[in-house]
Amino acid sequence: PVMITGDHPLTALSIAEQLGIASGDGLEERVVTGAELAEMEVEALEEIVENVAVYARVSPEHKVKIVEALKARGHIVSMTGDGVNDAPALKRADIGVAMGITGTDVSKEAADMVLLDDNFATIVHAVEEGRTIYENIRKFVRYIMSSNIGEIVVILGALMIGFPVPLTAVQILWINLITDGLPGVALGVEPPTPDVMERPPHPPNESVLARGMGPYMLWVGVLIGGLSLLVQYVGLNILRTPGWQTMVFTVLCFLQMGNALAVRSDRHSLLRLGLFTNPALVGAVALTLALQLVVIYVPFLQSIFGTQSLGATELGITLAVSPLVLIIVEISKWVRRRRRGEMD
Repeated sequence: PVMITGDHPLTALSIAEQLGIASGDGLEERVVTGAELAEMEVEALEEIVENVAVYARVSPEHKVKIVEALKARGHIVSMTGDGVNDAPALKRADIGVAMGITGTDVSKEAADMVLLDDNFATIVHAVEEGRTIYENIRKFVRYIMSSNIGEIVVILGALMIGFPVPLTAVQILWINLITDGLPGVALGVEPPTPDVMERPPHPPNESVLARGMGPYMLWVGVLIGGLSLLVQYVGLNILRTPGWQTMVFTVLCFLQMGNALAVRSDRHSLLRLGLFTNPALVGAVALTLALQLVVIYVPFLQSIFGTQSLGATELGITLAVSPLVLIIVEISKWVRRRRRGEMD
């Protein structure tokens, strides 16, 4: 954190030390004044800006100069202020934060966010909430896209290798309805991950598909489709059961539920997160699994969805394959953590 004030340098330094902004470690003891900033070239300010925590006797143009120097060094800058003289810097910062109670109308208009309670601690909660929402959007997209790629792979793959069409149109609609709906919505209320505030800010122009999300969607989608085709092969050529299509229908649904649990974090294991820390998702997964079983075992629904009751062997194979996506994704997370030397 950096403090920029119009107070006397000694007053500013004393307050900064009380707040823990200036730690007195040598680098942050120096107070840069507005007079020094006025004589300082932009390049010179950029060289020292990361080692200065207190600025005193500054004018509005100096605040803008400091913000621009920090941004030039690659920082995502949040600026707080309440007066008219803070407005230019609030506008120039990546995130301008104005005070809702003591702030002027000009500062509120220039800011991106207004603190209604004038409590700086609220900024931390707001950043955490914003990061959580952004990450949950990424989880939703990762889940939906990888699951849909899996459906495409199983249908096109079956046609390419000469298998019968594995799913009917009604079955595809049903899978999209129950797997995209409830679990997708539940991922949107996922609580913050343990390290959400420890990660650096993402670049403002970063795509939602950045940080390896594209490759994840592709390989997990291929995995879901490949395992479904494996079940189709077993049902057709090994068990030779007329219920092979129901096996594919069911395993595709169950595999996607494993994927829903796996995408809760791209770094931490499900054990670290805790299975029941998102009860909405647990309930959505349980309800989806129950609805799928109802569709394959209730007689009048069998005629609608073209399903058959699965015997012990057929259901056993389906259940044995179903958790593989979750297991494989969790193993891939563990491998990445080991490579980075991270503990879960």
